[in-house]
Amino acid sequence: MNIIDEIEKRKIGKVETKVPLKKCTTYKAGGIADVIVTPKNVDKLIQLLKLLKENKVKYKILGNGSNLVFSDKPYKNVLIKLSELDECIINDTVIKVGAGHSLIALAMKTAKQGLTGLEFATGIPGTVGGAVYMNAGAYKSDMGYIVSEVTLLNPDLEIITMYNKDLNFKYRSSFLQKNEGYICLDATIVLKHGDKKVIKELIEERRQKRLMTQPLDFPSAGSVFRNPENDYAWRLIDVCGLKGYRIGGAEVSKKHANFIINKGKATGKDIHDLILFVKNTVKKETGVDLKIEQEFVNWE
Repeated sequence: MNIIDEIEKRKIGKVETKVPLKKCTTYKAGGIADVIVTPKNVDKLIQLLKLLKENKVKYKILGNGSNLVFSDKPYKNVLIKLSELDECIINDTVIKVGAGHSLIALAMKTAKQGLTGLEFATGIPGTVGGAVYMNAGAYKSDMGYIVSEVTLLNPDLEIITMYNKDLNFKYRSSFLQKNEGYICLDATIVLKHGDKKVIKELIEERRQKRLMTQPLDFPSAGSVFRNPENDYAWRLIDVCGLKGYRIGGAEVSKKHANFIINKGKATGKDIHDLILFVKNTVKKETGVDLKIEQEFVNWE
């Protein structure tokens, strides 16, 4: 069976073949993906997953690619984008939002309505599903503070609901990271009423701070390493004299040491090797074993 023909025959959704992964990741690097499928809805997603499982075809859910480092080899498994799952219903302070919805767009939308609690997300370039998976956060807040429940597909492809207390949200971690085969379909987020003017000022102040302190003019994936307890990854990298260190087209940002940037034509290998070089150097020089926030894909 030709799996691509079968997916198209069943009208599951948009099918793209031979897609350069630099179009799908914020690092703008990586090889060519054989196929990317964007299911039209949850039913079509389930249909797709059943088809792939029956035919023992491996797959990976792809959000905005903001935390992924793909190798430069062809990616032979099926990539699934959930961007059609982007419905957003706001009912007073309760928001039900699809996993494929842009987190930044949601943060800006709720701010305009005078809802507070999601301001921390206005600079996080991921999807809602990816943010729940990673427990994305900034400014001492994260998804764990505002998500009340999520709708998931479990490994048996049943639709279930999990509540905040069961999702095990911790610093940049969640139940989903530790349990393979669960897929976030949507999240229910609870915010509070706030002052529109104050919310707008806070978002603008943080935007200006990001412009001043982060290398937003180059492709990156945000912070590379988690902050160790009572310290900052950027400080440790800086102490090791690694600001500006380059491998190929990848560079440790001179503006913010916990960012690795694509200075132009960086390969997946350049980025991968630089991340590991920084991690190993910091361990050797300071004794601190930094935890990588980003995921290496297709390096086997």
